[in-house]
Amino acid sequence: MRLTFLGTGSAFTLDNYHSNMLLEVGDQRLLIDCGGDVRHALHGHQLSARDIDAVYVSHLHADHIGGMEWLALATYFDPQCDRPTLYVNEKLADELWDTCLKGGLGTLQNRIAHLDTYFEVVRIGKNQSFTFADTALQSVQMVHYMDGYEIVPSYGLIWHARDGRQVFLTTDTQFSPNLMKDFYAESDLILHDGETSPHKSGVHAHYEELKGLPDDVRAKMWLYHYQDGPLPDAKADGFAGFIERGQVFEL
Repeated sequence: MRLTFLGTGSAFTLDNYHSNMLLEVGDQRLLIDCGGDVRHALHGHQLSARDIDAVYVSHLHADHIGGMEWLALATYFDPQCDRPTLYVNEKLADELWDTCLKGGLGTLQNRIAHLDTYFEVVRIGKNQSFTFADTALQSVQMVHYMDGYEIVPSYGLIWHARDGRQVFLTTDTQFSPNLMKDFYAESDLILHDGETSPHKSGVHAHYEELKGLPDDVRAKMWLYHYQDGPLPDAKADGFAGFIERGQVFEL
């Protein structure tokens, strides 16, 4: 099992591509999020839409779903491709189609299309996991931002790697140490949203906030989803480090 960070940057990155990942289990490949520049990121690894068996969507921002139209059409019109499996929380599936994808994908020549036209859709229910290539991945609701009086989440992942470690991938999240403390404690490897902007957005965990976590948590925490430009010395501050674009975790 291996996890490759196709990109490590924020939504507005120019240097490091969007924070999308590729989980390989045996000969099966799961794309974790599918941002607008993902086709270029895949091409940099000599991969294309043909090489993607499934995709997981954490939430509906463009740096995480902006490449879905490309993936849908590239696989639909390629006779060598089966429909990729789409793993998505049941709360997101309809909105993903109705507000994000329908405009570009809703009509084919002489056919009205739907999300299921392009993907084998697996809707993930509350507190449910899904299985990819014999690996159970638990969806974890994170606090991303407020839409008026409603929390809009991003769904992270927790799974057990082949080497026995528990991996916690946050996807986009605010700094929520009280909510996440049990997941931090139980996990052996933490891959965490780590904003580095000089002006805190309030919708991502900022580096200066994360520095206040206990030593043992920071020591197993790698940071991604950061801004372009110089980065702090994460190792000097007790973190495992900043993840570099193309970095591979052998699991």
